[in-house]
Amino acid sequence: MTTSEDVREELARIAPARRCDRLAELSGLFHSAGSLHIRGGGAWALHLDLGSGAAARRAFVLLREEGLRGEIRTYRRRAFAGETRFQLHLDGSDEALAVLVEAGVLDGRHAPLEHPPLRVVGRRCCRAAYLRGAFLGAGSLSARRSPHLELRTTSRGGAELLRDVAREAGVSMGVIDRATHVAAYAKSWDAIESFLALTGAAETVLVLEERAVVAATSERANRSANADHANLVRITRTAQEQLAAIDALRSSGKLEHVPARLREVAELRARHPVESLRELAARTDPPVSRAAVHRRLRALVDLARS
Repeated sequence: MTTSEDVREELARIAPARRCDRLAELSGLFHSAGSLHIRGGGAWALHLDLGSGAAARRAFVLLREEGLRGEIRTYRRRAFAGETRFQLHLDGSDEALAVLVEAGVLDGRHAPLEHPPLRVVGRRCCRAAYLRGAFLGAGSLSARRSPHLELRTTSRGGAELLRDVAREAGVSMGVIDRATHVAAYAKSWDAIESFLALTGAAETVLVLEERAVVAATSERANRSANADHANLVRITRTAQEQLAAIDALRSSGKLEHVPARLREVAELRARHPVESLRELAARTDPPVSRAAVHRRLRALVDLARS
């Protein structure tokens, strides 16, 4: 079963060659999982709070490629079975400020932005990188019978930007308000696979496509088996009805007085109670059609009822 962590592990292995893509990915990470902390004396720090070690390592590498040093710490949540969380701490140096302004995390006065300016996600490659960062930061995937992909944000504006960025890249997503967060989401297999392909999770797409093929094949096999079973039940009931009619006609002496063609098919059915009409038709002398055997047996049943 493909999990959210499997997707993050795959996405974390992608190393964008362009700086604009690295900044867009950083922007997606910070907008989905970042928080600003003001310290004494006007100093500040920015934290990324992540549920994935792969995402934390990816964020650390992205910052290092921009010449910034972050520190990864871990802690356990009291809720949710004490799961391990990862925090990446970044001090507010002048260099860090400059990078985060470029990435659209902070504005020119170093205030946090609800979502990045359009220049950060203007190119297709940057849109893919931004969505990749958003999934690494706070994305989830459920690949069960009712698939669901979700990108959490702290504001509706941030979720709407994710939806619009995805739409520009040809991926259909919606926005939903929940009690604790807002999210951009996709629920169809086509939209989810398009999102994963756009962000670079090709291995996950192949796994999902293989699963879809297996599920479709299994469904067809089940339908065929159910149809075969239903046909078998119907044929058996019909044959039992015919045998009962033949026994009744024989007991009453009427069978001896029916036309030879009806008597022949009655004897064949009595000797071969489980054969199909086609098989009985091949045994008549001369062979007749399946429809002819059906009419003759139907006539015997009607005669027994009368």
